[in-house]
Amino acid sequence: MQITNQKRLAAKILTKMTGREVGVHRVWINPAYVDQISSAVQADDIREFIDEGWIKAKPIKGTSRVRARARLEQKRKGRRKGQGKRSGTANARNPRKNRWMRTIRSQRRVLKDMREDGTIEKSEYRRYYLKAKGGSYRSIAHMRSQMTLEGIANVGGDE
Repeated sequence: MQITNQKRLAAKILTKMTGREVGVHRVWINPAYVDQISSAVQADDIREFIDEGWIKAKPIKGTSRVRARARLEQKRKGRRKGQGKRSGTANARNPRKNRWMRTIRSQRRVLKDMREDGTIEKSEYRRYYLKAKGGSYRSIAHMRSQMTLEGIANVGGDE
């Protein structure tokens, strides 16, 4: 028993009914009523079967986003950043200028706080400011350790 013509007709009718393309492979026919459907010749008969629920359009298969979401979750944790995933230079990914701006701004902020709370004098502030500008200190911790070596008291970060 062949139902290719019936499927083709059903696909055409379902496309018009749903307003969205329904291909022959998306047409579902209830196996219990295959005999009645195979005897149908006219589009009106097929329309009737669709109304009765013997013929339906299967849902569209989409692409699952489960794997994509899992990957994104890993990326948010900082994974998947190995050598094979890098295309730009180290400077393109984390520019020298941005690195410099981060360190110098934090050092200047600490120096300013120290000057305001009286930990260092204005002249000392100026000296350390210029040293920081010259790139003498790798970080705030390095700057503080240098200050303690030079005999400035109360430069510990726990205020």
